[in-house]
Amino acid sequence: MSSAVSTSAVQTKEKLYGQLAASLGRMSRAIGQTADLCEMLQVDLHAMRTFAGLDAAKFMTVANQLNPPDEEDVEEDVNRTS
Repeated sequence: MSSAVSTSAVQTKEKLYGQLAASLGRMSRAIGQTADLCEMLQVDLHAMRTFAGLDAAKFMTVANQLNPPDEEDVEEDVNRTS
């Protein structure tokens, strides 16, 4: 009876180690995918930052052309910098 119990315990242990190995394999793949997604996110964020900067520059250029500064504002700026 003792050998039957130990055989059953060994089989259970081996089954659990197999499940653990499978879980670790899945987790490793998930971590790899997460790392890839983080890298893609970093590239996308850099592109968004560049786009936002270009878009803001265009907006300021158009706003400056549509709303030229008043002469009084120009004089105040000159006096402030002098």
